[in-house]
Amino acid sequence: MSYYDIKSKAEAWLKPSFDEETQKEVREMLEKDSNELKESFYRDLEFGTGGMRGIMGVGTNKINKYTLGKNTQGLSDYLKKQFPEEDLKVVIAYDCRNNSKELAQVVADVFSANDIKVFLFSNLRPTPELSFSVKYLDCHCGIVLTASHNPPEYNGYKVYWQDGGQLVPPQDKEIVEQIATLDYEEIKFEANKDLITFIDSEVDEAFAKASVENGSFDTSASAKDDLKIVFTSLHGTSITMIPKVLEQAGYKNVSIVQEQKEPDGNFPTVESPNPEEPAALKMALELANKEEADIVIGTDPDSDRLGVAVRDRNNEMVLLNGNQTMLVMTWFLLEQWKKQGKINGKEFVGSTIVSTPMLRILVQDYGVEYKEGLTGFKWIAKMIKDNPGLDFIGGGEESFGFMVGDFVRDKDAVTSTLLACEIAAQMKAEGISFYEKMLELYVKYGFYKEELISLVKKGIDGAEQIKKMMVDLRENPLAEIGGEKVVLVEDYQSSKAFEYGLTDTDIKPLEVPKSNVLIYYTENGTKVAARPSGTEPKIKFYISVNAPLDSIEDFEKVEKELSEKIVAIRSELKLA
Repeated sequence: MSYYDIKSKAEAWLKPSFDEETQKEVREMLEKDSNELKESFYRDLEFGTGGMRGIMGVGTNKINKYTLGKNTQGLSDYLKKQFPEEDLKVVIAYDCRNNSKELAQVVADVFSANDIKVFLFSNLRPTPELSFSVKYLDCHCGIVLTASHNPPEYNGYKVYWQDGGQLVPPQDKEIVEQIATLDYEEIKFEANKDLITFIDSEVDEAFAKASVENGSFDTSASAKDDLKIVFTSLHGTSITMIPKVLEQAGYKNVSIVQEQKEPDGNFPTVESPNPEEPAALKMALELANKEEADIVIGTDPDSDRLGVAVRDRNNEMVLLNGNQTMLVMTWFLLEQWKKQGKINGKEFVGSTIVSTPMLRILVQDYGVEYKEGLTGFKWIAKMIKDNPGLDFIGGGEESFGFMVGDFVRDKDAVTSTLLACEIAAQMKAEGISFYEKMLELYVKYGFYKEELISLVKKGIDGAEQIKKMMVDLRENPLAEIGGEKVVLVEDYQSSKAFEYGLTDTDIKPLEVPKSNVLIYYTENGTKVAARPSGTEPKIKFYISVNAPLDSIEDFEKVEKELSEKIVAIRSELKLA
């Protein structure tokens, strides 16, 4: 976009329909002729993998009352077209982030101004509870104000449909097109207070009850009493629900990291409130060592993803990655279903194209169907919706998310926390551990080791760099990775898989929606995926390597070999 176009977009925000403070900030940007002006107005915020996220501030590329108001107005218009004869209902939740409560009220006001009944949580709540409440309250859609684990300056807007899952095609594109037809002057901000109902304890109790029912698996009271748990909410929403669910499920030995207990959008004790990063769980791990705890669990600000740390064979606390947690949780669920005689070939487990290939091997060994979709739990929710004849056991993805059963249609750190404790308690009672069970799975199915490399590329220049990297990978495809011949390339942007040595007529179509993802596979099962993040200024590379593991005693030796292989691949791809 040219500077003239950017300037014109900014000047449109000087109209009387924008408040005086907003107009003042825009004038200052125009007078300075600054880079801030470009970053604020060079594009409109778009829906990505996990909804719409952005830095809070003034402008079309920022999160503010006008960009969210316009979204909500467009969504209101769309709902009226889709359900013309129905009394429309929506439910709204928000997390601990700065301005989340105020922005949630703006969204509620706009819906109500459009004669839509609104259920608004009276205080911050976990995202999975919002997903649950859409179906529980029989709403047409739901909204949660959150930016997940992004830095403090971010906020966001996620939309859920009637089934409790996030927007997927065709609704997402149709709603975006509806929003694009609007001018900011058309937003109805004047609330109809009679249509806004505040909700809290009734939905809380229903969600907690469902979480306990779905996450409990006949663990003995003595095993629960014997398990020592350390939990941290990382200043987020899970403090409102996880302690309650653990207590209702019968877990008494729960130590909470007090310094991180209070919800705070500035996340004062961590550099990043992301349980994927070991530094975020530093205080929890220190408390675990002090308390001699068996398991540490930390959740992100909106409580949809969780990090799990357990004791290794040297009795040291180690943070498992998302693939490892997902593997053990999936194995446990499959075992429970098998013991109960519930597996008859009409069940499935869902995951994503960038998750570990080991999951498919594990799931199919139990005679259960394995389904794989694009990154993001909205695609797993769509699998459930599209397969009413199949029972959903559970599903996860490498980015520290898991979902137990289908009562929630998004990743759910609340129920997954309980599930992790059930596994840890039962394994301890059997004389092994969560960690040792993972090693047993490696011996049985092969040792798969993964690593995620995220390259941050901020702003306009960053977006161009990411675009160029993906173009280069497509125009100059890799023939070898780590000394292994590439045998297959899946290009999800063209929806085609290319097998080396085959003619164009032998190219296989990919049966998933188009997405800017490229995956390479080698003759020895090494997998390298590249994709720009849908919610952050990053490009992500996912590396998976594998080797047989003959015995648990060989684990450290084989892990060292696989780690060296990943380092070599990183260097080769200039990702070191």
